Amino acid sequence: SPEREPILSDGPSPAITPIMAPRIDSTLFDQALEEVGTRGGANPPPLAPKGDGMNAYMAYKVTTKTSLSVFSQNELSVRRRFSDFLGLHSKLASKYMHSGYIVPPAPEKSIVGMTKVKVGKEDSSSTEFVEKRRSALERYLMRTVKHPVMLKDPNVLQFLESSELPRAVSTQALSGAGILRMVNKAADAVNKMTIKMNESDAWFEEKQQQFENLDAQFRKLHASVESLVCHRKELSLNTASFAKSAAMLGNSEDHTALSRALSQLAEMEEKMEQLHMDQAYADFYLFAELLGDYVRLLTAVKGVFDQRMKTWSKWQDAQLMLQRKREAEAKLQYANKPDKLQQAKDEIKEWEGKVQQGERDFEQISKTIRKELGRFEHSTRCTQ
Repeated sequence: SPEREPILSDGPSPAITPIMAPRIDSTLFDQALEEVGTRGGANPPPLAPKGDGMNAYMAYKVTTKTSLSVFSQNELSVRRRFSDFLGLHSKLASKYMHSGYIVPPAPEKSIVGMTKVKVGKEDSSSTEFVEKRRSALERYLMRTVKHPVMLKDPNVLQFLESSELPRAVSTQALSGAGILRMVNKAADAVNKMTIKMNESDAWFEEKQQQFENLDAQFRKLHASVESLVCHRKELSLNTASFAKSAAMLGNSEDHTALSRALSQLAEMEEKMEQLHMDQAYADFYLFAELLGDYVRLLTAVKGVFDQRMKTWSKWQDAQLMLQRKREAEAKLQYANKPDKLQQAKDEIKEWEGKVQQGERDFEQISKTIRKELGRFEHSTRCTQ
């Protein structure tokens, strides 16, 4: 695989290496650490989770090298489990997403893949799963620390520096909190269908449509590439089977020239089998995984547009409530009830403040999204 381009900024550069056990062979560890920067993981080293049975989990070594003063040391190493990464994303999303910041998405959970690792099933799919997750976590961290605001967030600093983190309980699959989040997402989807925003900014209207189209096209392309990878792997297996059959036929052939030709054919097919498998790995790690990242990133981008719509809706609701309070005041004046007028005036003043705050919030989130989209488009151009 081609070597990665060097990072020229002075920001932190976390690298993630799966840890086999609390005590690990130093030779294997050094080899794995080298592969973080130079290989895509087509042939990762053998791995084993910590713990026993279904209580086992995979720990990852996160090494950060930086010259920034916000960090206590120039080089830091900590161990994190997958739930820690999900916990970090959850904290950042709840803190920044409502303000219009594009929070880099964390890799998705895979219960089936991790179950194979937990039960100790040693096959190529388990090894591929571990390396796929390691690589995805590394890309997620890199995107997070490259964000100028999130880089200095206390949650990020704690994640990269603290030797121990509180257990991230909100990431448990199908937990009570998880079910609640699913219900909230369903409610948000219903709200999106009912909210009709009168978009007065042509730039936002154009950008939102642009990212909707991009998302649809990337999802189609991602599905096609994943199908291509599966077919390449299947072709590799079938080629290996054909090579084995040709070799067996050559060994049993009495005719010398034909036997030699079959043996040469078997050797060529073995090379073709490896070529097909290498191409499948390249398509997966260099193409399919990158496309999957962009699908999740585009989902995050669409999320900030939704947050802007919610902010606008909150502002409109405040304006509607202010109008009702003013109408109520007019009725009290008409009915000559001075004892209730002061309370009505106080409520009007309160809602006038909420309307002004809603307008400021909407202007601020619009400004932030413009800046975030500019940064997002610049970063995607730089990685092409």
